[in-house]
Parts: sequence; structure tokens; C-alpha cells
Amino acid sequence: MVKFKRTAVALTIAGADSGGGAGIQADLKTFADLGVHGTSAITCLTAQNPRHILALCPCSPAFLRQQLTAVWEELPPAAVKTGLLPGAAQVCVVVDFFKTRTGTPLVVDPVMVSTSGTSLLPPAARSLLLRELLPLATLVTPNLDEAGILIGRQLSSVDDLRTAAREIHARYGCAALVKGGHLLRTRTAVDIYYDGKTELFLSAPFVRGLTTHGTGCTYSAAITAGLANGLSLPDAVGRAKHYVTRAIADSRRAGRHFVLGHG
Repeated sequence: MVKFKRTAVALTIAGADSGGGAGIQADLKTFADLGVHGTSAITCLTAQNPRHILALCPCSPAFLRQQLTAVWEELPPAAVKTGLLPGAAQVCVVVDFFKTRTGTPLVVDPVMVSTSGTSLLPPAARSLLLRELLPLATLVTPNLDEAGILIGRQLSSVDDLRTAAREIHARYGCAALVKGGHLLRTRTAVDIYYDGKTELFLSAPFVRGLTTHGTGCTYSAAITAGLANGLSLPDAVGRAKHYVTRAIADSRRAGRHFVLGHG
């Protein structure tokens, strides 16, 4: 009799990237690479490439809820992440769904602005995400600009990252991973994790000459995969930092752009 291995299930709730570098596509690549079965609930379709977003088409709230229900019925995930939630209606669906599923680790990547500079989260949705979703989260993973939005001021130093991580935890009750990859005048990509007890200083050398797309999605997906596989939150964050650093270092050319080296 054949014995089949069991695999953990992870869920990504995010937008689809037609360019294949970010969003659902990046998340599912990361899940597969880290040995978990990836499921998805698509919040919106995007017409985009590594250079810019041409158009965005939100998924209806009713259909988003049906996707979540379908996954949960037969493939209940051991960990979940959110990415792009394009409007207040989609944020409401996720909030309502997870109010009754608080035992499942939830990683919130608060996607607000694309790498190309396109605003992705309307003010009403932003307010709802901060007020309703973050208190349900296990971890929030803002980049430099997003962390500035969460605490209401700009960040410009590693000390600012530490202060922001602590302030986000105090304000919203979840652990925070503040990513400093966009800090100016630094030789390393520094991130600060804080959960109320443990602080991690995560550092890796910059890989010069690359313009990367999808690193934030990949990072949060790698954390989610680690949680699904039973790692503690600090261990999942530490291993995810190594994973995304390797993916950047292993980047390759696709067309006229660099893509992360998943796998």
C-alpha cells in the first residue's frame, strides 16, 4: 500500500499579477518552493508588468467570500496571508471572515502603493484595514513607506524602523516586521521585527544593479509558509529573510526585466 506524505496548506488572499512577478503568482511560487500546498482567493485582476500597472479590476465581495468558503470547506489552511485588497468592500469580507477564525495565523502585507508608484488602496479601505484588519493579524509586514503611513510619519533610519515596529505593535496589537530595503545611504537591507517580547535585527547585503519586483509578496508568503509548517513566528520571519535574500541574489532576466529566483 502506497503511503502518501501529508503537506501543510497555506492560503493567499491577494491580487493576480499578469506579469507573474508579484501577487498571487509570487505567493504560489514561494509556497511550492517551501513545501506547502498553496491555495488562493483572488481579490482583483491586474493588467501589469514589472514597469507599471495598466488596469485593475476588483473581484466582487460576494465572489471573494465564495472563494474563501470553498477553500475552507475542504482545504483549511494552517496559515494565511493577505496582499492587495483593492477596496473597502474586499477588506470588509476578509475582516468578517477572520473574526470567527482567529486561531489561524494571519500575515497582513499592507499593500498600499505599487513599486511603480501607483496608489492601490483607497482612503476608505486604508482606514478600514488599520482599524479592523490589523487587530486580527498575527503579523503585519510594512515596507518603509507603508510603515510611515501606519504610524503617521516618515522613517529615515534604522532607529526609526525600531521605533516604528514597537509603535505598530502597541497601536494595533500584532507583531510587526518593518522592512528597510528602501532606506537611503545604507549598505545592507535591514528589517526590524518586534512582537512585544522578541526583537530581531535582520540584515543582508544589498545586491546592486537589480530592480526587483515582488519581494514584499515573496517575503510575506515565505513567512506564511513557515507558519504553516509549524515554525514559531520569529523563526518563520528569520528563515523568510534568508529565503527572499537568496531569491534576490538568484534573480535572472526575463524579457527586459529581472525576476526573482524562486526555486
